[in-house]
Amino acid sequence: MGWWQVNADTLAGSRFVLSPLAETFASLKLLHAGVPSHPGERAWLRRHLPGYRARLAADPVTALLVRSGLGREWIADFLTPTPRGDEPFGAEVARVRAARPEDARAHVRMSLAGPLPDALERDDLPARAAGLLEYVWDETVSPDWERRRRILEADVAARTAQVSRGGWAAVLDALRPGTRWLGENRLQVNAHEYPPREIAGAELVFVPVTPRAGWVSWEERARHEERARHAVVYPASGVLAPGRTPAGLGALLGASRAAVLVRLASPMSTTQLVAVTGQGLGSVGRHVRVLLVAGLVERRRAGRSVLYSRTAAGDVLVKAASDQG
Repeated sequence: MGWWQVNADTLAGSRFVLSPLAETFASLKLLHAGVPSHPGERAWLRRHLPGYRARLAADPVTALLVRSGLGREWIADFLTPTPRGDEPFGAEVARVRAARPEDARAHVRMSLAGPLPDALERDDLPARAAGLLEYVWDETVSPDWERRRRILEADVAARTAQVSRGGWAAVLDALRPGTRWLGENRLQVNAHEYPPREIAGAELVFVPVTPRAGWVSWEERARHEERARHAVVYPASGVLAPGRTPAGLGALLGASRAAVLVRLASPMSTTQLVAVTGQGLGSVGRHVRVLLVAGLVERRRAGRSVLYSRTAAGDVLVKAASDQG
């Protein structure tokens, strides 16, 4: 397993940040895999996968770069610059474009765990990668960024509150598969057999994304910077669920209550539900109580937080209503 050695000051100073580029790269990974993990991703892929595949078909060098850079165990580092927080997409993608060509080629070799294909022995790999990320942002992420941002902000709010109540250990254990607090100042970041990294004194950030994706990245201290920077990217707990509530479900439960039930395909707190539905806290609380009594929703504790999710009966009801159009 891969783990990082931290100290109390590093963990205490860590923070959650949002990154449009991380969201875009996670969406690129989803397009590359073409396999949804929930109905929201299935609908999103149905809309965007044909255009993405057509773009790569017209640019075989970039298509090869994507296949080579998204390795099974290692992502080419230049594709995922470590988020700094409070940066617009343009500033983040500029760091991809500014990567040194020789570094980009070395990173792709590491991702492949072997020699670089002859077609990628060229200096424009950073520019090609940046151009593809700009396409994914412009065509598939930016039009929906405000809704995505609300989901990410809700995730950050819920996890920050959990940290303040119960400490970092419980939060880290629930971030994503392969990430957990090992004790003795050790943070497991993935299940791969990589040498431990000493990051005491570094800046540590946690970055949610809406696709079911995750990775780690780091940047060593530059000459003009005080600290190195490390990041753990993880899937937000509020998935990008379908925005449309089935008409039949709305007629049965009421539109607002049905919207809450649709969103609970994965566990969410009331704070997250408020953010992703746009409803007030009081309204969300009333809807959740009714759904609990009806047996369509269940609750469980995560530390001191309460998370709600659909029961099997709730899943059947939503699926039946969706199948009816």
